[in-house]
Amino acid sequence: QVQLVESGGGLVQAGGSLRLSCAASGRTFSSYTMGWFRQAPGKEREFVAAISWSGGRIDYADSVKGRFTISRDNAKNTVYLAMNSLKPEDTAVYHCAGKLQLMARTPREYDYWGQGTRVTVSS
Repeated sequence: QVQLVESGGGLVQAGGSLRLSCAASGRTFSSYTMGWFRQAPGKEREFVAAISWSGGRIDYADSVKGRFTISRDNAKNTVYLAMNSLKPEDTAVYHCAGKLQLMARTPREYDYWGQGTRVTVSS
């Protein structure tokens, strides 16, 4: 069992930056592929980024590529999402999620989810 808790969300102006963190409980965190997803009001949850257990493989949605950076520190059981050049369309609740084995972009393939942290980007 893995429990995930996100933090770092907030209100920021367009062009600004935020860094989200996701702290995980459990000794097997380093075995998990970790992903970030977001859900805007009235929209489906969408993939943002994923990182393999070792950090050696990373995947980004086209909409955030070049602006967002996913990373992890297995010694701290934490995964991060650094978000730069934020746009109003990045406004959403951001969730981290974990799964074993292969990386994936589909929410239903992830087994563990955090409650989310809200990011609001004003124009």
